[in-house]
Amino acid sequence: MKITVTSDTLTNLAVDLVVIGTSSLEVETDHPLSALESLLGKEKLKKLLADEGFKAKRGQTFRIHAPESMKARWIAVVGLEGIQGEGEIAFQLAAAAVGACRGQKTVAVFLPGDTPVTVESAAQGALSAAYKYTAHRSTKPEDEGPKAVSLVVKKESAELKKALNTGKILAEAVAFARDLVNAPPNELNPVRMAEIAQKDAKARGYGIEVYGKKELQQLKMELFLAVNKGSAIEPRMIHVVHKPKKKAKTRVVFVGKGLTFDSGGLCIKPADAMIDMKCDMAGAATTLAIVQAAARLDLPVEVHGVIGATENMSGSHAYRPGDVYRSYLGKTVEIINTDAEGRLVLADVLAWAVKELSPDYLVDHATLTGACMVALGNFRAGLFANDDAFAESYLAAADGENFWRLPLDAELRSQLESQVADLKHTGSRFGGTITAALFLKEFVGDAKWIHLDIAGPAFLDRPHGRHPKGGTGFGVATGVRFLRSLSGRA
Repeated sequence: MKITVTSDTLTNLAVDLVVIGTSSLEVETDHPLSALESLLGKEKLKKLLADEGFKAKRGQTFRIHAPESMKARWIAVVGLEGIQGEGEIAFQLAAAAVGACRGQKTVAVFLPGDTPVTVESAAQGALSAAYKYTAHRSTKPEDEGPKAVSLVVKKESAELKKALNTGKILAEAVAFARDLVNAPPNELNPVRMAEIAQKDAKARGYGIEVYGKKELQQLKMELFLAVNKGSAIEPRMIHVVHKPKKKAKTRVVFVGKGLTFDSGGLCIKPADAMIDMKCDMAGAATTLAIVQAAARLDLPVEVHGVIGATENMSGSHAYRPGDVYRSYLGKTVEIINTDAEGRLVLADVLAWAVKELSPDYLVDHATLTGACMVALGNFRAGLFANDDAFAESYLAAADGENFWRLPLDAELRSQLESQVADLKHTGSRFGGTITAALFLKEFVGDAKWIHLDIAGPAFLDRPHGRHPKGGTGFGVATGVRFLRSLSGRA
């Protein structure tokens, strides 16, 4: 889909559909709805709106044929009441504009402001709404959406065109993550994920190193390897990096859980809980997409992504409850539940990232616990941090994605005490998302660290907010915005 910026007036837009957003029926004289009133007559427009029950509430859309004085064919008015923030308003308006197309191939949407934020967000909204996963469909959808979207501003500028390009890059990174999460597990296994990362790194100009099973054995990542023992497909640790041309002052490391399929292992999941377990690598997808975007935007920050990719299966060599394994860091861990596998993979990868990369900031994304979904629902991620200032700055970057900070409650640490090893890897069902985070905390040392449990919003059974059904790419936008805040480009 082609997206451009234009300063054409309402009457000069030669498109199939013009979209105007409003949060109220009482608008200023320079609002495009006021210009539409002038073309139709205020009383006529008022009557049309009343007949349709349009009150500018969020989700309402009013649609009419354009008057003869316009070059456009159709007009849609979209309700925006209750949406807060210029970026979110622009995102939702552009997304609604794409959704309002019914066979129309060209659409123009009047933005609520002429700032880089509105243009960038609108580009993301339009491309997000147009996203469809069709890789395995033998026929294309009948309505593929618009071919071209024009973002209407009062005055075009180089700054706004740059913002448009940034918005496209971010939207494409999110789509990249969504494609990975939506891919079927017979296609996207750990080996294939590494190949996709290598191909993307070559295309986008960032660095990559892939560690196979032999290298992981040499590194003595016994926790990571234990999870892989029941699978016929080898694991991969994928290390990607964006290094700016000038030496960066800040190094940020993102770590992603990459369980390309999670059967639960010997503690096998019931069938209905297993059907969507291809999404258990969403943290890895987010990590790859963040590094891709950082490279394409050429951010002046050194950005690393480290992914632990494996399946958790129940083959003849599968690890068992009661087993004890030594971690990369040297701590021994007693296995309690083989369906709590993600934290084992992350423990070794986080410890390696801290030792080898010495991050200024360390962030992990993981679809880690059902307990987080019980606590926060499907649409919000849990955030844990060992540094308050870091947590505040990350939350400040989270416009459009929902997080809730949860405590690293030291009083629950006793649940991880083992009689036979240094640690158990799970506690009781009470506070389960917290004890999972406390387990990870054992492997990050003194690094400034944030753990994001994205189990809820990473994969949805229905669209919600700015996210589609299926893989959402949750966390990409916030991660990149945080990187931009460090570089002064927020």
